[in-house]
Parts: sequence; C-alpha cells; structure tokens
Amino acid sequence: MLRLSIQTILRGALMAGGLGLLLAATVPLQLAAQDRTPMRVAVEGAFPPFNYLDANNKLQGFDIDIANALCEAGKFECEFIIQKWDDMIPDLVAGKYDAIISSMSMSLERRQKVAFTAQYYTSPSVFIARKDSPISDVSPAALSGKKLGVTSSTAQESYANHLYPDMKKTVFRSSPELYKGLSDGRVDIILEDKLAIYDWIANTKAGTCCEFKGPDLVDITYFGEGAGIALRLDDKERLARLNEALKAIKDDGTYDMINAKYFPFSIQ
Repeated sequence: MLRLSIQTILRGALMAGGLGLLLAATVPLQLAAQDRTPMRVAVEGAFPPFNYLDANNKLQGFDIDIANALCEAGKFECEFIIQKWDDMIPDLVAGKYDAIISSMSMSLERRQKVAFTAQYYTSPSVFIARKDSPISDVSPAALSGKKLGVTSSTAQESYANHLYPDMKKTVFRSSPELYKGLSDGRVDIILEDKLAIYDWIANTKAGTCCEFKGPDLVDITYFGEGAGIALRLDDKERLARLNEALKAIKDDGTYDMINAKYFPFSIQ
C-alpha cells in the first residue's frame, strides 16, 4: 500500500509537470546535513554575557549565538566544547578542537600561535572600582601599591604586568570570580573588557556597587584589534569559509539582530 501511494504521488506530479519541483524540494533537504563540515568549537562558558551556562547548564550568550549563525551560514555541523581559558590555544594547536569562538582578543602575541578571522566585535578594556573608592586617577603612579584584580591568561593580565608593575595583583580564574573579588573588597580595582562587565554593572544587583574609572584602553599591542575566531595556522580553508560566513551574517542583518539582543549599541 505504501509503495502504491508513493508511485501514485510521483505519477501525479509527473503528469502535472511538477516532478522537477518535487525533487527540488526533497533532495536538498536530504543532502543538507551530509554536506556540512564537522567543526568542534571551543568556548569557555564563564564569560557572560558573551558565553555562559544558564540554569539548565546550557550554553548561552553572544558568542554562542554568533557561532550558531556562522555554522549555519558556513554549512558547518558544529559541536561545542567547554574549555578552560588557560588551555584554549594549546589545545587548539594540539587538534582537540577546530576553532575558538570565545571572545578572544587578537593580540600580537596570540597571532604568532594561531590564525584569526576578521574581527567579529571590538571592545576596549577599562578599570572598574567600587563607587565609594577614592580612586580617580588610574595612571601607574597613582595606582602604585593598590590591589589590582585581573583574570588569568587574559590580555588585561598581560597589560597590567607590563604597565603596572608596582601594583599588588590577584589573578582570578574567571570573570565572575573577578567581579565578586571586587564587590567583596578583596581588591581595590580591577581591569576588564568593558563589554564583558557592562551587563554585570548595568543589570545585576551586585554590580551596582561599582563603576568605570578612567578612560577606555585600546592598546593594540596588548588588546589586539578586537575579538576574532582562532584557528590553527594551517587551517586556511576553514578560515576563508568562516570569513565568508561572517560577511554573510553581517550583510543579511543576522549579526545586528544578535547584537541588539545583548547590547543597546553596536559592538562592531
């Protein structure tokens, strides 16, 4: 009965001149999944609002939405792998995954180890202190002897080590721990990516304790030229496809929709 039903459908479509339309509607759907290239994507999962685990232990955030959009536009079959930040680049080079889409700044030091796509967002770094802090001047001389908090293996840690050698530094394992260290008074001031901490300051009760101090910091040597997707140096084909996909989601408005979901201003 099933065979007769299929034959009847095909015969009817052929008589109506619609067999080509029927095949066109079914064959691409069957081939779509087969045509996709597997890609393992590393993400930290501890850097809200860019990447984090929600109450159901599911990855969420700007990076995740951008990654999903790029996987769709670039025809990749993507698998997310949660990875400790310190091990991100070594494990990428070792082949444990294929790409890092986790708000990684494209510093000169990192460019020696990995290849980067075009920038997918940009953000300055900034100092943050409690509102009751007497700190107003954030020059190295003014902050000498103060307790500074930074996150491990970040551009901010490198910047502070080189330009603020006289500060007492506490290195935290993740951004949420860094913010808690500031609100709890373990450190006097922290240095962080401005967009990363924006949500904490603007939208959380804990973040009302604190405010930005001093100017935006945009030193290319340490902070690079914005955030990019990191790949192995020899992975040129994937690099080209991801750059094409990034251009596509910017051209068709997908990027702007994701941007608006997290920020009331453009971060391109």
